[in-house]
Amino acid sequence: MIYITGDTHSNFIRFNEDNFPVQEEMTKDDYVIICGDFGGVWTFEEESNREKEALNWLNNKKFTTLFVDGNHENFTRLYNYPVEEWHGGKVHKIRESVLHLMRGEIFDINNKKFFAFGGAKSHDIQDGILNLDEEEKIYQYRKRGAYFRIRDYSWWDLELPTKEEMENGIKNLGKANYRIDYIVSHCCPTNIQTLLNLSYKKDILTDYLQEVSEKCEFKKWYFGHYHDNRQINSQFALLYTDIVPLEFESIF
Repeated sequence: MIYITGDTHSNFIRFNEDNFPVQEEMTKDDYVIICGDFGGVWTFEEESNREKEALNWLNNKKFTTLFVDGNHENFTRLYNYPVEEWHGGKVHKIRESVLHLMRGEIFDINNKKFFAFGGAKSHDIQDGILNLDEEEKIYQYRKRGAYFRIRDYSWWDLELPTKEEMENGIKNLGKANYRIDYIVSHCCPTNIQTLLNLSYKKDILTDYLQEVSEKCEFKKWYFGHYHDNRQINSQFALLYTDIVPLEFESIF
């Protein structure tokens, strides 16, 4: 069994037994995939007691948790977890059964190919990015309720992909002849984002995902980021709080 859901922001209550009762029938060979803004790796320098407790709680579930990154992750820490090969692609191993699917990697899960590409541009930084040592400015911004983030504390440049990550994705898709069963991301291609809201602005990642969508044959694309549960069309599904079973019909 594979289930998929949207942003959790470190709140994993949706995975308790009352909210997700089907887990009683699951094993570690069954999966729940989170479409970014996992939030379980967030605190500044190391795992807090609260974070450690939450990650251990997830790890002790009967299923295995997989996630792509969003824009609200501590990338300094996330990218420093051990890198391992898993089901044909590279992951950061957060716990034995809590795994970060790295950008541009393809995974073979239950004989289906999954292309993972996390990241997104933050929408809550209209007033800018400050540095941690700008204490007085941070205080004033907080006082007036400004929309800002603090570099390498609550915002990271790596919310958007590097050139190497994008090239890695295209290279891996080429090896798969651009035929993928499922794509999992945090934001979505530019044209799909426009369908969600005309005011949303494109960026380097939405344009990259647009290129991916035009190059690839795929059955279904799941994404989060926009805090809604919506079926956009026959191929694209936006997820937030819903946990849905993966559709397993093949298009090939």
